[in-house]
Amino acid sequence: MGRVLVVGSFNVDHVWRVAALPAPGATLSGSYATGPGGKGFNQAIAARRAGVETRFVCALGEDLGAQLARTLCSNDGIDLRAAVVADPTGTAGIYVDAQGRNCIVIGAGANAALAPGHVADALADVTAADVLLAQLESPLGAIAQALDAGRAARATAMLNPAPANVAIDETMLVRADILTPNETEFAALVGRHVGERIEADAVASLDQPRLHALCRELLPHGSVIVTLGASGCFVSHAEAVPRGDTAICYRVPAEPAQAIDTTGAGDAFNGALAAALAQRPDSAFIEHVRFASRYAARSTEQEGAALAMPRLTV
Repeated sequence: MGRVLVVGSFNVDHVWRVAALPAPGATLSGSYATGPGGKGFNQAIAARRAGVETRFVCALGEDLGAQLARTLCSNDGIDLRAAVVADPTGTAGIYVDAQGRNCIVIGAGANAALAPGHVADALADVTAADVLLAQLESPLGAIAQALDAGRAARATAMLNPAPANVAIDETMLVRADILTPNETEFAALVGRHVGERIEADAVASLDQPRLHALCRELLPHGSVIVTLGASGCFVSHAEAVPRGDTAICYRVPAEPAQAIDTTGAGDAFNGALAAALAQRPDSAFIEHVRFASRYAARSTEQEGAALAMPRLTV
């Protein structure tokens, strides 16, 4: 069995629950809570709670947020490899409405100081059995270093191109074996790299051949999984890389869930998918996707991000 090696962000989340998401000029009343988050940490804790040895590479300040990260990683058995920097540990402001939808504002803090050299040192022992997972809340040089380390070792290199507002060039895309955008991120990537304008809320309604063609333009050599919320997800493989599947492209329906908070659902999917790939590399890819979908669905049935990740109750 391989490991999951996550390179990414840790944030202290500040969460406000309100009846409706904020509009310009609005003053709202709601409830407040704080807890751990950040795409990198969310994905790392999901992978670990899905049953796989997990390493988390990040940058932290010298403050209470860093103490929280160290305590939580210790409690869950995550191998933390943190660079200590002068900047404060990252933060996020999250608003969640009555339907469980959210909007998020990130204060990068220490996350912006993650250096390629620290990443290289932390991943010096990566092997072909491992799954390397990265996102875009850290400096692009550090993320490129992580993906390069994974591919050099013949590990599986996964890139979750989130958040959507971070522009990446083709050299970043070609580093990934697996790309996992949501609708918003997919629409942004298609606009930048294919030159076609698609509204994010129209992605799920595209027919299968069209979605497959767009995925092949984005990542000709690998696999793309577009997560579509309540519409499930769409999987597209390069013809030479079916990953044990019988079809080159297909849809997987969403798992039923009594969702109360979708914050971190995409991270749950990514962490669980990486865990499944590391645990059962010989299984068909569709089985990994179904597992990740079940795991993400369960994560929405509790409040919070990182601490809402299920412990294999999927």
